[in-house]
Amino acid sequence: MSRRDQAPAALFEAALGGDRASTARLLSFIERGGQAAREVGRIAHAHSGEAYTVGLTGAPGSGKSTLTSALITHLRSLDLEVAVLAIDPSSPFTGGAILGDRVRMQEHATDAGVFIRSMATRGHLGGLSLATPEAVRLLDAIGRRWILVETVGVGQVEVEIAGKADTTVVVVNPGWGDSVQANKAGLMEIADVFVINKADRNGVDATRRDLEQMLDLSDLPSDAWRPPILPAVATTGVGVVEVWDAVVRHREHVTENGVLAERRAFRTREELREIVAQRLREKAREVCTGERWDELSGSVVAHTVDPWTAADEMLAPVDA
Repeated sequence: MSRRDQAPAALFEAALGGDRASTARLLSFIERGGQAAREVGRIAHAHSGEAYTVGLTGAPGSGKSTLTSALITHLRSLDLEVAVLAIDPSSPFTGGAILGDRVRMQEHATDAGVFIRSMATRGHLGGLSLATPEAVRLLDAIGRRWILVETVGVGQVEVEIAGKADTTVVVVNPGWGDSVQANKAGLMEIADVFVINKADRNGVDATRRDLEQMLDLSDLPSDAWRPPILPAVATTGVGVVEVWDAVVRHREHVTENGVLAERRAFRTREELREIVAQRLREKAREVCTGERWDELSGSVVAHTVDPWTAADEMLAPVDA
């Protein structure tokens, strides 16, 4: 039986044994959504809870993929296995294909201790906001203890995804906009570590100053974690060790003070809420079909019935 025809349970057992093709197949189920994705989620949930996720986000061209690749190299030097989800919500054709500096990550493709997957929406009914945590859970369940989630840009979807990580690294460049732009993008709210990448260029001090001023204005409690601002040149590896050390320090901080447990509990509840919302959306699509739907929607168009009354009538069987 080919992997394409195998059930999720059989594929999961193979993935536990290190079969990368089975892992990829399971991730494809998650991306497409539907019953197979739900089955993968049920299986993975019981085996998950041990991994630590690190989100990397920032403006396009800031060098996130290069930094991710450098972090992989550092983690492997520590003999740590790592999985990477490279999130591309924009292209149904490339599926997050290796474009631009993402090519650099492919140097790790033959390393058994590294698993890299590009993810796009690909019609997933719940969108990336639901597919991503499901993918992370699967990678966690098959034994990947460090998971890097890298996003393409700083749109609402990307910031939301990166902000759901245990530690979020925001990558900026010298002279990249100003603090107001950073705040508008929502980066200030999700950042646990700032990295000024391409720090061999002019403007590092000014960028650091802008970020420090924004942090000062955020009125952090005295015992709260203050995101460090670290220079790096990911292409040469300069500063990469310090970036990872900051991630580890943040992990220790949020673990010791209980913030990590609180964050994860909140994320779990929000994911459950999103699953319920998705199921209700699917139910709504089912309800809004057939003769009764045609009749009521026609009455609304003709102004003989108001939309709220029509909706009540359509939902009556569901609410019963």
